[in-house]
Amino acid sequence: MTDPALEGLRAYIVGGAVRDELLGLPAGDRDWVVVGATPEAMTRRGFVPVGGDFPVFLHPETHEEYALARTERKSGRGYKGFTFYTGSDVTLEDDLARRDLTVNAIARDADGTLIDPLGGVRDLRDRVLRHIGEAFAEDPVRILRLARFAARFGDFSVAPETLALCRAMVDAGEADALVPERVWKELSRGLMAARPSRMLDVLDQAQALPRVLPGLRVDDQVKADLDEAARRDLPLAGRYALLCLASPRRDDVSARLRVPTECADHARLLPIVLDGLEGRVERAGAATAACDDATARLALMERCDALRKPRRFLDLLRTAAVRVTVDEAMWQAVLQAMRAVDAGAIARQHPGQPDRIKQAVREARVRAVHEVLDSIGAARGPEPAGRQA
Repeated sequence: MTDPALEGLRAYIVGGAVRDELLGLPAGDRDWVVVGATPEAMTRRGFVPVGGDFPVFLHPETHEEYALARTERKSGRGYKGFTFYTGSDVTLEDDLARRDLTVNAIARDADGTLIDPLGGVRDLRDRVLRHIGEAFAEDPVRILRLARFAARFGDFSVAPETLALCRAMVDAGEADALVPERVWKELSRGLMAARPSRMLDVLDQAQALPRVLPGLRVDDQVKADLDEAARRDLPLAGRYALLCLASPRRDDVSARLRVPTECADHARLLPIVLDGLEGRVERAGAATAACDDATARLALMERCDALRKPRRFLDLLRTAAVRVTVDEAMWQAVLQAMRAVDAGAIARQHPGQPDRIKQAVREARVRAVHEVLDSIGAARGPEPAGRQA
């Protein structure tokens, strides 16, 4: 059926939806460009204006976004330094030419015909990420977007001339104008891609890594861990913690990027969890390295506040499993036993003795953990000779 809101409009699907369809991937939200219309005409058709810097409208029924075709001109430094023009004389080709990469500058009209003036289909076929023109250098966010797309499309190369342009942008100080919110937005999306290591590789090749992420130390192990986390489908907080694992000043990195609290907490706690799992229990809160296994496990859980936040602790264990072997079922049983101790009942046995209550609760938890470990050990039988428990 004819859509009355679109009748007579020259509207085209553009960008990611077209690209992903051509790659045989599930298409996400569709973005539309409208050519030859005015904001007043769009409003009369029932479209709802939502744009800030330039006119964007929501379809009255589908709520998809329709933007008026526009051009842009650099008017200042950084990613905000632009003025936009959306006159009715702006063509579809004008609009496509202002985009970042050729593979993101393909349009499809209502009858399915592709409009590809910049060679995006060819670059999709050749698996190349290539900038459209020198205007790419006007927006430093595009360096981050390029790196994110490299992480998402792991079999795509980056055109040498595009990397060279990125390096020139960094040398010119454009990357220094990026604000934390924009860096985190692109970084977090890249971390959730299929090959997060490629995002770091591209930023490194563009010489942007120390400028965009100062204080972050990245080595081959970190890259391998991130790709393994992607294979295991770990959530963002775990992937971010692995990203920061080699960085001594990870708290500063988190503060500078203004990452969500969950991500910052995971980055702070993952080294503690790994220390505990690898036997360095004195650094995980136990008194000495010679304490027994139950006390060491309890110390680790206390250090991570596992009693109040059990889900976070289990998520940390799954993240740690990228690096070391983790018996998650055993830890779940230990955590359940610790949480089953009735601290209130123990407190009632020692009224007015807070220090004794604290000691008694801890002793009860150690016993509970011992019982679980003994039960698991008995069920499994003796360990093979030479194998650590």
